[in-house]
Amino acid sequence: MSMKKTYLSLLLAVAMLLSLLPFTPSSSAATAMQSYVSAMQPGWNLGNTLDATGADETSWGNPVVTQAFVQQIAAQGFKSIRIPVTWMQHTGPAPGYTVDPAWMSRVQQIVDWSLQAGLYVMINMHHDSWQWVNTMPANHDAVLAEYKAVWTQIANRFKNHSNNLMFESINEPVFDGVDDATQFSLLDELNTAFYNVVRGTGGGNATRPLVLPTLHTGSGQTYFDSLNATITKLNDPNLIATVHYYGLWHFSVNIAGYTKFDQASIDHIVNQIDGVYNAFVSKGIPVIIGEYGLLGWDSGEGVPEHGEMLKFIENFTQYARSKGVTHMLWDNGRHFNRTTYQWRDPDLYNVIMQSMTGRSSTANTDLIFLKSGTAVQDAVLDLNLNGNSFVSLKDGSATLSPGTDYTLSGSVLTVKASALAKYASGSFGEKTVLTANFNAGPAWKIHVRYTNKPVQSQASGTIGGGLVIPTSFNGDLLATMEAVYASGGNAGPQNWTSYKEFNYTFTPDYANNTITIKPTFFAETTGGTINLTFHFWSGQIVKYQISLKGNRVTGKPM
Repeated sequence: MSMKKTYLSLLLAVAMLLSLLPFTPSSSAATAMQSYVSAMQPGWNLGNTLDATGADETSWGNPVVTQAFVQQIAAQGFKSIRIPVTWMQHTGPAPGYTVDPAWMSRVQQIVDWSLQAGLYVMINMHHDSWQWVNTMPANHDAVLAEYKAVWTQIANRFKNHSNNLMFESINEPVFDGVDDATQFSLLDELNTAFYNVVRGTGGGNATRPLVLPTLHTGSGQTYFDSLNATITKLNDPNLIATVHYYGLWHFSVNIAGYTKFDQASIDHIVNQIDGVYNAFVSKGIPVIIGEYGLLGWDSGEGVPEHGEMLKFIENFTQYARSKGVTHMLWDNGRHFNRTTYQWRDPDLYNVIMQSMTGRSSTANTDLIFLKSGTAVQDAVLDLNLNGNSFVSLKDGSATLSPGTDYTLSGSVLTVKASALAKYASGSFGEKTVLTANFNAGPAWKIHVRYTNKPVQSQASGTIGGGLVIPTSFNGDLLATMEAVYASGGNAGPQNWTSYKEFNYTFTPDYANNTITIKPTFFAETTGGTINLTFHFWSGQIVKYQISLKGNRVTGKPM
C-alpha cells in the first residue's frame, strides 16, 4: 500500500473514532483535514523555548528540552504540540540567509522526539514576525527574500517527515506603519509565498498540512474575509486557518472591575468561536486556536482569581470543541513543570482534560468567607452543573452529611452554618477546602477563609520607585483597586475607568503584608491627592489616600 493510501486510511479511521465522541463537529467532519485537526486536541505549546530570542533555548529561563519531557507531554494526554521557533538570531546574512546547521538539527531533534511520542507537531516562524518581517512595508524585497530563503531551508529539511508534522507560516503577523487593508495585502503575499515555497520542495510537502494565520492571529470579520480569500485562491484541501484567543481583555487582565467570569466573558467566547466556525469550519476549512489562555497569567498570581479562571477555561475549551475548533494551551513554563513533570495547577489540567469528553461542574464562587465578630451564616452557592449530577460534599477526607451539614435544592448548594462554625476562630486565612463532587469531571474546590477587615498604615515612597503600603490582610484577598483624583476624574493608566489593572498598576504581597502601587501607576498621574479604594473578595472595602508632591509620594488610611 502506498504512503498516501496509508495516510488516507488512517484519517478515515480517526474520523470514525471521532464520530463516537460526545462532541462531534456539526457539519465539519466531512473533510479529511477536519478529521486531522480534530484528532489534534487537546494541544500544548512548547512556549518560551525554541522561540526565545537569546543565544539558545534556555535564554528565557526554561530548561533544555529532553526526550523524556516530550514523552511526558504525550503521557499527560495531549495529542499535539506546537513548537514555536524564532529563526532570526540563527540566520546568516544576505543573500544566502543560511540557517545555522546546529540550530536546524536541534529543531529537528525535538520534532522527531515529538513525532516518535505519537504527537501531531506544528513548527513555525515565531518572533521573527515583530523582529524583521514587520518591516516588510519599508523593506519589501529584502524581507520577502529572507522569508522565502528560511522557509525553503525548513521545508527541504523536513520534506520527508510524516504528515503529522505541519508548518505554520508566521506567528501573529503585523506590518509596521500601514493601514489594515495594506496589511491584509502583505499577509496574503506572505502566506502565498510560504505556500508556493513549501509545495515547491516536493516530497511530503506536496500535501503537508499548512497553517495560515489571520492578521495578528486576531478575530473579526474583515480578518476572516481576508484569510478566506487567500485560502480560496490557493484552492488546496490541506490548508488550516489559525487564530489565538486570550479571552475578553477586561477579564483577562482584571481591569475596569471585570473580576468575575460573567455573561460578558461568556458572550465573548461564543462570539469568537461562532465567528471562526461560520467563517471557516462551516465551509470546510478547519481551524486551530494555536494559543489560548489568559493575559493576566503572566503578570502574577491572582489574575484572574482562581475559580473565575477555571470557569473561563471550562467554558472556552468545551465550546471550542463542540464547534470542531481545536485548541492548544499556551504554556511558557508556568503550567507544566518541565523538571518535575507536575502541573502547578492540577485543577487547570483536569478541566482541560474533562473538556475532551464532557463538561466540568463549577459554581458561582470558590470562596466562603467567615467574618470575625459576625455570627456564622449559611453559605449559599449556585452550582453550574453543566449536565452533571451532584454526588457529595467533602471537608478534606470527611464526607459531609446531607440535611445536616448541607442541603441541595436543584442546583443551589447551601453549606450550613453549623458545619462552618468551627472554622470561625484562631488565626486568619484559609481554614479548610470543601470539595463538591460530581458524577463526572473534577471536583469543585471551595476555599473557606476566616477573615477580619484589612487594615492599612501610613507609607511613603517615590514616583519612580512606587509606594509600598503596609497592609494586614487578615485572611482576605484583594479583588481590585479604584483610583480617582480628590478633585475629580480617574487617576493612573487607562483613565477611562477608575478600576486599575491588577498587577500592572498595583499588586498585593500576602506573605509580606503589603500592597505596592507601582511606578507604572504614577507614570500616568498628575500631582495632587488621589483616593484609592481597595475591594476585597469578602466584600470588604478599604479606602486610602495618597499625595504626590514632586517625586515624593505619601499615603495614609482614610
